[in-house]
Amino acid sequence: MKKILVAAIFLLGLLAWAAGDDTPQERYIKRYASLAVKEMHRSGVPASITLAQGLLESGAGLSRLAKEGNNHFGIKCHVGWKGKTMYHDDDARGECFRVYDSPEESFRDHSDFLRYRDRYKFLFDLETTDYKGWAYGLKKAGYATDPKYPAKLIKYIEDYNLSRYDTMTPQEAAAMPAPPHKIETPVVVRPNTAVSVPVSEEFSFSLDRRLYSLNGVPFVYAMEGETYASIAKEYHLFKREILRYNDLKGNPELRPGTIVYLAAKKNKAQEGLEKYIVEEDGEDFHAICQRFAVKEKAIRKLNGLKEPVTLHHLDELKLR
Repeated sequence: MKKILVAAIFLLGLLAWAAGDDTPQERYIKRYASLAVKEMHRSGVPASITLAQGLLESGAGLSRLAKEGNNHFGIKCHVGWKGKTMYHDDDARGECFRVYDSPEESFRDHSDFLRYRDRYKFLFDLETTDYKGWAYGLKKAGYATDPKYPAKLIKYIEDYNLSRYDTMTPQEAAAMPAPPHKIETPVVVRPNTAVSVPVSEEFSFSLDRRLYSLNGVPFVYAMEGETYASIAKEYHLFKREILRYNDLKGNPELRPGTIVYLAAKKNKAQEGLEKYIVEEDGEDFHAICQRFAVKEKAIRKLNGLKEPVTLHHLDELKLR
């Protein structure tokens, strides 16, 4: 009888230990870890950060937004959102939040929210294993107002060993998308060759001018006193050609430092720059297309936009 009692006590203890380990947090991690890893390989956001944010923002998947709207990161509607919505009290009463058809859509939107907004792009210069840098960087970029936000993320990561999901093989790391800043950085093009070199390398052309390339399109930076006509003449082009290459008409003013493309821009941006998320109301559509070396007409068609294009905070522009 004593042996049976000891065995029963041991079994109860074992069950209690197992039950204690099967917390909402553990269940959330088991369910979504593979999805977070998949997003890390696609976007560059560390899986540990995605999981920690999901745990915190969704209450381990138990929040109303997560259960009814598949919204695991508390992303609000904003003006440009065309999907389903739901209303929930947050910073104010009855705020509009995005509703997704699946958790996968929510995780993808979260990754894109970070990768394609200028304020967060510096984070992608960090290693995916630097979860502390990411946690404090998110706070620095204004992701959350809570001063303890980084510490909360770090605690989740360390309590549940989430950093184990950030490790990759050399092959997996090589297949990761380059940081947005690196893709957007122009290169200096050597004359009479297809070889490109980093912009930091010194190379002088006639008149000490450098010829740059972005998205495979050659360009120069305008200098003091130049006009579109003078640059066209320098590169044996007609003025109307250079204006067309830069989506311009008439006789526009040319300020020093302006990018002037010397060939037709592309119909889509470089790989790794799938979209651009607008930071402020009224951003200049022409300036965005110049920045990514893409044709205005192609981007309007891709996004179903009509002229004139009016942009609002957090509108998403597909770039490819």
